[in-house]
Amino acid sequence: MKHFALVILMSAAVGGCSLTLPVQGQMNGGEGSFTGSATGYGDGSGTLTIVSNTGIQCDGVFVYVTRRTGRGTFYCSNGLSGPFEFVSTGTRGTGTGTLGRRPFTFTFG
Repeated sequence: MKHFALVILMSAAVGGCSLTLPVQGQMNGGEGSFTGSATGYGDGSGTLTIVSNTGIQCDGVFVYVTRRTGRGTFYCSNGLSGPFEFVSTGTRGTGTGTLGRRPFTFTFG
């Protein structure tokens, strides 16, 4: 938590109360990939936006539920939605989720 708090404080001093990191991931089974960005805010909330290699955009919101873990929900342009969760060091992390019934994994940082 100290590391995460330090990162948040540093980012607040440099450019507002947020930290944006790159995201990349794939659907399990190699059925597709995606890239995007995650933005975390000083209050423990955040947004996650991804675009698949087929052009589908998914926007998500999340909250930290412990010092290092968070949960959220994606809503996609093709009508699918689903939950995701992640573990974070503050500047890097990994996560899993489902869209419809299709599982995916991602990394950020």
